[in-house]
Amino acid sequence: MKKALALTLAAAMALSLAACGGGTSSSAAATESTSTETSEAASTATEGGTVANKDKPLVWFNRQPSNSTTGALDMEALSFNDHTYYVGFDANQGAELQGTMVLDYIKAHADTIDKNGDGIIGYVLAIGDIGHNDSIARTRGVRAALGTAVEGDNGIVSDPVGTNADGSATVVKDGTIEVDGKTFTVRELASQEMKNSAGATWDAGTASNAISAWASSLGDTIDIVVSNNDGMGMAMFNSWSQEAGVPTFGYDANADAVAAIADGYGGTISQHADVQAYLTLRLLRNALDGVDIDTGIGTADAAGNVLSDDVYYYDEASRSYYALNVAVTADNYTEFTDSTKTYEPVSAQLDAATSPEKTVWLDIYNAADNFLSATYQPLLEKYDDLMNLKVDYIGGDGQTEANITNRLGNPSAYDAFAINMVKTDNAASYTSLLSQ
Repeated sequence: MKKALALTLAAAMALSLAACGGGTSSSAAATESTSTETSEAASTATEGGTVANKDKPLVWFNRQPSNSTTGALDMEALSFNDHTYYVGFDANQGAELQGTMVLDYIKAHADTIDKNGDGIIGYVLAIGDIGHNDSIARTRGVRAALGTAVEGDNGIVSDPVGTNADGSATVVKDGTIEVDGKTFTVRELASQEMKNSAGATWDAGTASNAISAWASSLGDTIDIVVSNNDGMGMAMFNSWSQEAGVPTFGYDANADAVAAIADGYGGTISQHADVQAYLTLRLLRNALDGVDIDTGIGTADAAGNVLSDDVYYYDEASRSYYALNVAVTADNYTEFTDSTKTYEPVSAQLDAATSPEKTVWLDIYNAADNFLSATYQPLLEKYDDLMNLKVDYIGGDGQTEANITNRLGNPSAYDAFAINMVKTDNAASYTSLLSQ
């Protein structure tokens, strides 16, 4: 990790990532301690009684309740009841890793990366959702690492540039990289939000169309393709960049992207989905069992499940658990080929006598989202068996909150809830149903 880059990025993101760093980001003041709630306080069990829906365990995951414009956390949602938490990953750390991964690749291939020899290393950027804090962080991370970042009122500007073939755009600037005494200009040639006509963001089809248009207009000036996620990255890789021999970098370590590294995909970032999925259900399990919330997380449970502090941390102020990221490149990709394998240190079956079957309502904001549907949900389905949880999985359309909330008509039928919102601003759409 390059310390100077880390400090630059952290300072640049200070406003929009206040308190916890936005949508699924870390806090600059994150604590390493875990919750010390007692078994009595954590318990939702009753003897001969019924737990009100508003008091049942609730985990927000993947999309942290927050203001999509400012990044300010929705602490009302994050503290909805004593058994409410958020599970995500450290977006700032991951954003820095992605930017550093691209920068390191450029330096390692400086003799061949500038295909047309014009002295300009040009890259194009697929932006997932301009209002999503993870997308904002990744855009900023790439621009910070490559020296193309421009400071705005809220930190590094993350707006799409449109097209910038001549380097005259105002939301980015030309950067420079010196390798072995030779100086290259680095330019963001084009970027746009990948949003389709129906309103769905992070859209792979839109990314595929975009790279075709960019290739037509920018040609061999494109030396690098960068994407806010692997779904869009692989769409561009398959549509154009693989055949063109242009390295493409994504995020999520989806199985197809990891496999494609052998065929020229430049690299991706694993956000430890195995750890996230485990935490999502483990927090619910602990609350339902009335044990200390840290059981099986920072403290080993009876089965030996425990996480080390190099794969996650807890920010007590925001009641948020964050998995840490790992760069996946040609050097280590064979270790990440199975993205749906449970994390070995937390793969032991719980005893049904002390952790009896409970029912959980859980939604995936977009059933077509490659990472959530092809990686996260299969992991959840493995962990729910290990934790004796009967989970109803609800797939949304990625566009409207009502498509999901309309299927939460009978919350009394469930013991706990795990929610993945369409928009980070919309937590109240769910808590209002649980409060009735």
